[in-house]
Amino acid sequence: MRTVFWEDRQLRMIDQRILPNRFEIVSLCGHRAVAQSIQDMTVRGAPAIGAAAAFGLALAGFESQAASTSGLLADLQAASTLLKSARPTAVNLAWAVERVMAVAERMKAESSVDELRQLVLDEAQRIADEDVQINRRMAEHGAALIADGDTIIHHCNTGALATVDWGTALGVIRTAHEQGKRIHVLVDETRPRLQGARLTAWELEQYGIPYEIISDNMSGHFLRTGQVQKVLFGADRVAANGDVANKIGTYMLALAAHANDVPVYAVVPTSTIDLSLAHGGLIPIEERDPAEVLGIQFQGEPVAPKQARARNPAFDVTPHPLLTGIVTENGVAYPPFEVNLNKFISP
Repeated sequence: MRTVFWEDRQLRMIDQRILPNRFEIVSLCGHRAVAQSIQDMTVRGAPAIGAAAAFGLALAGFESQAASTSGLLADLQAASTLLKSARPTAVNLAWAVERVMAVAERMKAESSVDELRQLVLDEAQRIADEDVQINRRMAEHGAALIADGDTIIHHCNTGALATVDWGTALGVIRTAHEQGKRIHVLVDETRPRLQGARLTAWELEQYGIPYEIISDNMSGHFLRTGQVQKVLFGADRVAANGDVANKIGTYMLALAAHANDVPVYAVVPTSTIDLSLAHGGLIPIEERDPAEVLGIQFQGEPVAPKQARARNPAFDVTPHPLLTGIVTENGVAYPPFEVNLNKFISP
C-alpha cells in the first residue's frame, strides 16, 4: 500500500501519528486539510509531503468554483502558497507544488477549466508514480554499498512511510536484505517524536529485517566499539556544497561516525538537492512546538518540571565533510560535492 494515494476524488494517507499501535487510513477532501496534515505530521518525510502537497493542489482545483482558467489558476496559486508554508525545511514540498503549477501555467491557454483540473491531478499522480520508481533505483545504488554481515545505524524514518512507497535510506536497507545480505539495523529512537522507535521499527518488522532499538545517545558507544559498519539517513534538503539538513540528531550521529572512521551516507532523490543554496547555513530550520519535548513522560508522569521551557528545532545541518557519499537515483555522489552533485541532477 502507498503512503499517500488518490481515490474517489480524495487524498488518502496512512496516519503516521498513531503507528505502530493502530493502522488507519485518513481521507482528505480539501487542500487546507492537506496543509494541516503536513503540519501535524499525519504525513511526513520529504518525498511523501511533496506528493501530498501536489495532490493538495488537485483538491484545490476541484474545490474551485472558477468559471475560467485564469480564475482557476488564481485559486491554485493561493492554495500553493498555503501548502508551501506548511513546513519550511523540506525542499520537496515547494518543488512538487511548483512543478504542478508550472504545468497549469503552461497549459491554461489551451485548456478548459475541467481539462486544467485534470491536468493538475495527472501531474500530481505522475509525481507520486515517479517517486516509487526513483526510490527503487536509489535503493539499488545504495544496496551496492552494503556488505553481507553489516550492522547499520539508521536515523529517523526513511522507509515507505516517508515516501510514496519503498523509501530512501531504509529502502536501501530493504533492498540489501532482499538481495540476501545478512544485515542488522540499530534503530535510534529519534527523539522527541520517536520516528525511529515508532515507524522504522514497525517497517523493519514488516520486512523481517533484524533490528534493535537504541536511544539516540547510544550511537557513539556502538560506533567507538566497532559494532557498526555503516550509518544511513535521508535528508529534507541538500545544499549545493553537500551540506545536509535532516531530522534533528543527524549532525551528532555523523560526527560520532566520522570520528570513528565509519562511512556515512545520505540517501536522497535529486529533487531534495537545492542548488540554489550555496551551503547548509542558508537552509530554513523549522522550530516545532516545545510541547513535543516537554510532553515526554516517565512512569506515566511528565519528565520535566511544570514551569520548564524547551527548544525544539526539527532539523539540523550536517556539514558535507562528515559525509562519505550522497546516494541518489542517478548514482552515488562523492566529494567534492560542490563539483559532483550537479552531475547527478536529472535534466
